[in-house]
Amino acid sequence: MRHAGIPAGVHVLLERDGRVLLMRRAGTGFFDGLYSLPGGHVEEGESLRTTAVREMREELGIELDEASLAVVGVVHRRSDTNRIDFFLSAGGWSGEPSIAEPHRCDDLCWCSPDALPEAVVPYIRDALAAGPGPWISESGWV
Repeated sequence: MRHAGIPAGVHVLLERDGRVLLMRRAGTGFFDGLYSLPGGHVEEGESLRTTAVREMREELGIELDEASLAVVGVVHRRSDTNRIDFFLSAGGWSGEPSIAEPHRCDDLCWCSPDALPEAVVPYIRDALAAGPGPWISESGWV
């Protein structure tokens, strides 16, 4: 019996001076106008860490060391489809984060997890409130 796959995503926590980097989505058709953590979909043949490295290079123009990434949490969510999102913390990176895909992001901000902008993707807000991990949560199922 064949089972349908569940799309997987990776979100990366880049922290500096007690603040986390958020990106405002734009032009994607999905949560546009809301802040989210940088990240994206796991592609065929990619590991979570490989996805994180690729996405940070594409979205922010920075380089991550795969070995510095740690999984801090997992969200199983019901959104447009059934999805699994992995949250990884980056121990460090090289380069200065900037908007490398202006057709998908129109703002970056460093925010304290306890003082987020009002317009944050709901499951991202919940994930940031969950703390350093490890944790697992569900979203959108009730």
